[in-house]
Amino acid sequence: MSEKSQLDQLKDMTTIVADTGDFEAISKFTPEDATTNPSLILKAAQMPEYKYLVDEVVASLKGNDLSSSEQMDLCMDRLAVKFGEKILGVIPGRVSTEVDARLSFDKDRSIEKAKSLISQYEDIGINRNRILIKMASTFEGIKAAETLEKENINCNLTLLFNFTQAAAAADAGAFLISPFVGRILDWYKGKHPENDFSGAQDPGVQSVTRIYNYYKQSGYETIVMGASFRNTGEIIELAGCDRLTISPQLLDELNTTIDPIVRKLDPNNTGDSIEYNLGNESNFRYEVNSDEMATEKLAQGIRGFATDQNKLEIWLKDTYK
Repeated sequence: MSEKSQLDQLKDMTTIVADTGDFEAISKFTPEDATTNPSLILKAAQMPEYKYLVDEVVASLKGNDLSSSEQMDLCMDRLAVKFGEKILGVIPGRVSTEVDARLSFDKDRSIEKAKSLISQYEDIGINRNRILIKMASTFEGIKAAETLEKENINCNLTLLFNFTQAAAAADAGAFLISPFVGRILDWYKGKHPENDFSGAQDPGVQSVTRIYNYYKQSGYETIVMGASFRNTGEIIELAGCDRLTISPQLLDELNTTIDPIVRKLDPNNTGDSIEYNLGNESNFRYEVNSDEMATEKLAQGIRGFATDQNKLEIWLKDTYK
């Protein structure tokens, strides 16, 4: 039996990313990168130990005024950047900062918001090469990423549930994708509770494996970062994936377990050839729409992030009247 923890074993074959806004928890596990989203920022902002950060952001606004939509937008951006700045202080790599989910179907405003976030990071001395701009893998989000990548703004395309989304993201030259695992499993378990979805039978694991193998076979440089895990079994089944973004709870579980891990994904062993022809916008929308699971989960994910963005805005208004 290996004397190394499963977390340390994974680090030998995969870049580990912490999926949290809690930078104190991040420092415990020494990941390379970290990811945030509106839900994680909402949770972290309400933690007593981070109240001082929120106080600083609100105090930086003219007259501490949160009454106008412009001031609230600025406050939300500064809060995301402030947490990003603190996270970058405890990791050597990059932090992902998410564009407002309510812009998921607006290419131009997503680009504008991404540039604003990068500008705010650069204003405090943080180079853009340490930031990934997160956007939903809608057609508009993917096209926004295509434009931003050409301007040296690297993107993380999230809420990715479908092979068509992955193919389009790679074709657009996205720096990184976050194909979800656990949320796919949730959907299939809800539809087929009698089935065994453990180990390699997990449909989320199968989705990421197919995407990874297709990317490597096709020579795409886009990084595959498995996300949204429900258990360590899913993580272990994707050992060898370019990156895996993992919650503190599951990082802790991996860190306290020493059972050996076998590499499952390997760029030199990608199985049977995967052929796929990416069509135009109409093809993209039709193929994603034809995938019941992806359609439901993409919509649900966008709504969820937008809801938490709204909750954070309401909480800020109530707290800093």
